[in-house]
Amino acid sequence: MIIIRSEIEIEAPIEICFDYARDIDIHTRTVWKHTRERAVAGRTSGMIEAGEEVTFEATHLLVRQRLTSRVTAYKRPLYFVDEMVSGAFKRLKHSREFTARQDVTIMRDELAFEAPFGMIGRLVERLVLKRYMARFIHDRNRQLKLLIEQSYKPLAQP
Repeated sequence: MIIIRSEIEIEAPIEICFDYARDIDIHTRTVWKHTRERAVAGRTSGMIEAGEEVTFEATHLLVRQRLTSRVTAYKRPLYFVDEMVSGAFKRLKHSREFTARQDVTIMRDELAFEAPFGMIGRLVERLVLKRYMARFIHDRNRQLKLLIEQSYKPLAQP
């Protein structure tokens, strides 16, 4: 199993960061454009909630595929976890944790996945998927940070 971790500081309140991170429309705007990712089933728009599912269709590594995940843990605005119900991986679990610290929110992101096909899958994980998925998560989080910080304008202090 491969585990990818990412941590990013966002200059906005924790509630805003949490809600942007779970918004399906924002997700599709902040991932790589060439993947043409879109929600096609389950919750397809707005903020996903505990117990809900979403199916995304996207092109990754030249293959058009679908991945359905369900929110399995949720405590607003501190964390949420989604886990793959069906898709290309043997297992996939994506956790996000939010911590308020002074004027910023720290978002910690952990993606744990396992490819199918035994020994061949483990080789593909290490040679291709680890780097690809790390870039995908880090790039998505940078885009999310930019969008939040551009959208969030704190009220001027008197």
